[in-house]
Amino acid sequence: MEFCKLVIALGGNALQEPGTKATAEAQLEVIKKTCEYIADISCKGYELVIVHGNGPQVGRILLASEAANSVTPSMPFDVCSAMSQGYIGYHIQQSLRKALDKRKKKVPVVTLITQAVVDKNDPAFKNPTKPIGTFYSKEEAEKLKKEKGYVMKEDSGRGWRRVVASPVPKRIVELPAIKVLWDSTICVAAGGGSIPVAQKEDGSLEGVAAVIDKDLAAERLAEDVNADILMILTEVEKVSLNFKKANQIDLNHITVAEAEKYIEEGHFAQGSMLPKVEAALMFAKANSRHKSIITSLYKGEDALEGKTGTVITLDR
Repeated sequence: MEFCKLVIALGGNALQEPGTKATAEAQLEVIKKTCEYIADISCKGYELVIVHGNGPQVGRILLASEAANSVTPSMPFDVCSAMSQGYIGYHIQQSLRKALDKRKKKVPVVTLITQAVVDKNDPAFKNPTKPIGTFYSKEEAEKLKKEKGYVMKEDSGRGWRRVVASPVPKRIVELPAIKVLWDSTICVAAGGGSIPVAQKEDGSLEGVAAVIDKDLAAERLAEDVNADILMILTEVEKVSLNFKKANQIDLNHITVAEAEKYIEEGHFAQGSMLPKVEAALMFAKANSRHKSIITSLYKGEDALEGKTGTVITLDR
């Protein structure tokens, strides 16, 4: 096939399986399986960058840091985000390198600690919506709100989670480096949506306490590297209307206009499918040759071949 530029956004199930222990060792075992699928895609001739989430991981790092505050100073939120990028990226690059070696494909894999510039006046700072950390019962959530001042919200029927601001990424700071590496290296970049930073009057950058949605960061990156396809891998094979209801309808190929209509009708949940569809339609809307795909990790290769998944394009 002709070389195709692909940005892959990995959902949470690609890093941690439901029901498994929240340990680094358990995460590494899941990522090893994930990277087998990514290696197969790479061997088909796609040039790719990998973006991953970090919601549970950065939440746990922050909790651990706060819990140990009597022994060692707690870390700022942006530093916790950088730590999560580092260790998740390390797991991906180690596992993907091994999977590629098995397939006799010699290509470097590197993790780039990535920052994204956000607007300090982004309305997201007044309305936190991004879930981080583990799930809690309603009683546990109320206790955290009272004791720590956290903003807690119910997450798609799965329990209560802490939420923080999720501003829109305006610019990927390390974009020039990603472009230089593109032709020779698989990059793990914009991990966890990137570390959100604000630009000061003197032009320098400073970290802010927020989490950028990894799908929106992947979209920003895909546009900026002039990718052909943005593929968002999640837990389901296709996007659906009336999800988990008797009248559920799975979507195969929809246009930007149809996606916008379905969002307006409220078909997609705020904490789960909505940001994925929003990112996908943004990428498709930017250029008539762009294609966005939303599917499961296990069906990614089939979706690229047009066999499954939900495809979003500007027109039919």
